[in-house]
Amino acid sequence: MSYDYLFKYIIIGDTGVGKSCLLLQFTDKRFQPVHDLTIGVEFGARMVTIDGSPIKLQIWDTAGQESFRSITRSYYRGNKSDLAHRRAVSKEEGEQFAKENGLLFLEASARTAQNVEEAFTRTAAKILQKIQEGVFDVSNESSGIKVGHVRPQGSGGGRDGAVAQRGGCCS
Repeated sequence: MSYDYLFKYIIIGDTGVGKSCLLLQFTDKRFQPVHDLTIGVEFGARMVTIDGSPIKLQIWDTAGQESFRSITRSYYRGNKSDLAHRRAVSKEEGEQFAKENGLLFLEASARTAQNVEEAFTRTAAKILQKIQEGVFDVSNESSGIKVGHVRPQGSGGGRDGAVAQRGGCCS
């Protein structure tokens, strides 16, 4: 399937916070409460359409590596909104941090699928907006954005919800 852009995402966080569950919910529309721990990196991909542009989202799921520990402690919070009684950061704290740092804020639950779709599509829409505004240089390969395959004239673009692939580091 052709696309205008390929956006690469990396899901980071401590072990057991739900990174793989978010990926599975977004790519396969299902929740699997018990699964093997991620070893190394797994990935999934899905086509979405944002403002008429077909975009392939390639999502890398990390294994909660120690190398990301300082980032996850300092900056990234929020999955399992269905487990409010086990909350480590209040919604207000998350919203305030996002506001102070120019970030989007969204609470999601892979178990209930609440806001999982929105977490990926809202960020994709923001990325596309920044491309259109010239903020991101898509000719720079290290940007995490790749210009996609040229669509034939008159093609309808991508279709929301299409699962492109799911694999692992060794498959």
